[in-house]
Amino acid sequence: MTRKTEKSRAIQVNKNKSATQTIRIDERFPHLARWVAEFGWVEIGQDDYSQSFVRALDSGGMVWEGKRSYTSLDHALRALDRALGKWMEQNA
Repeated sequence: MTRKTEKSRAIQVNKNKSATQTIRIDERFPHLARWVAEFGWVEIGQDDYSQSFVRALDSGGMVWEGKRSYTSLDHALRALDRALGKWMEQNA
């Protein structure tokens, strides 16, 4: 794995101004990491085409759509990760 790839799979979260924590996406959301590496992509945020906040797509179109809103981005990503895990059990 290249250094650029490693950086792209980590997010720095600044919970307060005195400390920054790095979260490894592939550790916290393993199904999401596998999805974008092997199957398709995700979209986060609302747009004119969908009312869901988070979605998973592949070359055939929409695979999973989340709820309209979540209490946090973390909750949205956890829901996405669970759904992608179920999808992969059934389809991969």
